[in-house]
Amino acid sequence: MVARAASVPTEGRDLIHLELGQPIHDTPAHIKQAAIKALQDGHVHYSDLQGILPLREAMAEKVRAYNGIDAKASEIIVTNGLTQASFAAFMALLDHDQECILLEPYYPQHVGKIEMAGGRVVLAQLDKEASFAIRRDLIEKHITPKTRMIAIVNPCNPTGRVYTREELQIVADLAIEHDLWVVADEVYEQILFDGAKHVSIASLPGMKERTITMFAFTKAYAMDGWRLGYLVADAHAIPALMKVTTTEVTHVNTFIQHAAIAALKGPPSALEEMVEDDCRKRDLVVSRLNQMPGVTCARPEGTIYAFPDIGGTGLTAQAAAEAILDRADVVVEAGSFYGGAGEHHLRVCFGSQTYERLEEAMDRLSRFFNSL
Repeated sequence: MVARAASVPTEGRDLIHLELGQPIHDTPAHIKQAAIKALQDGHVHYSDLQGILPLREAMAEKVRAYNGIDAKASEIIVTNGLTQASFAAFMALLDHDQECILLEPYYPQHVGKIEMAGGRVVLAQLDKEASFAIRRDLIEKHITPKTRMIAIVNPCNPTGRVYTREELQIVADLAIEHDLWVVADEVYEQILFDGAKHVSIASLPGMKERTITMFAFTKAYAMDGWRLGYLVADAHAIPALMKVTTTEVTHVNTFIQHAAIAALKGPPSALEEMVEDDCRKRDLVVSRLNQMPGVTCARPEGTIYAFPDIGGTGLTAQAAAEAILDRADVVVEAGSFYGGAGEHHLRVCFGSQTYERLEEAMDRLSRFFNSL
């Protein structure tokens, strides 16, 4: 759907883009000022291949306090976004023909990386009738002697679910019993609504030594263009991961690492204000979608996405997304892009536009669904 939208002539068309997982907020001023100061102070040369020590120390403090992961600075690698962190995890840990289980609806970008590492993707559909909940039987039946790891995204893109401790314990139990790695994408860890609590699976007993946990400044701090993330892993896994990251890009841009320190140690109010704005926009989008004929939409507990079910319209996800683009000038993603479990759903990013622009988008979608 993104490729189709990119190819549509835009001259004379007022398209509202709700397909890209891109925060509309500006990066907070104190973070930008820290980057400027780092440049002016001459932090423009090569840095530690693993990331500058003051930043890794700040990251270790954060993951201990917020995520409950007992990590040292030496167990953290600063990466070019979560994208590089996941690439390193799959390249370092997957051998040819080994299998990685993705929970479906899955994050599509993981597929190409797994295949580049020589691995095979195995899909485990979650319980759609229970808001895409994790169930042991739905995962365990896919575990074979070739299974090497399970990859999870929590909070989940595209569904907006924040998995409970009990759900994560199911994954942890399977990983321990079958001696598997877990690759945990937690980029939306701080975008939570209605009192939802994020739990890092690496904080569960016996999981730190078998989990690669990946974070980024992309969403919560509105730093998507900065390409800055980090991974946390047990000490025994760091050399293999470093072999990938240093071979690929040597190290992350030096001066933006100083900006990352400012992000971690700066006032939480900047982050809280952005999440409050996202929550207000979520409420608008969910309320309006649930008023449209043939559409039902659960309230996302986190992330910047709604995942409405359009099954009542009789349209497939792709057909609906294309018709909405053609007839309503709104760009959304077909849920089938995230696997078969996403069929009859759309992914709508409410974090990528202003409240007023979202109101206009919902007006257009309402006219579209009422016209069917």
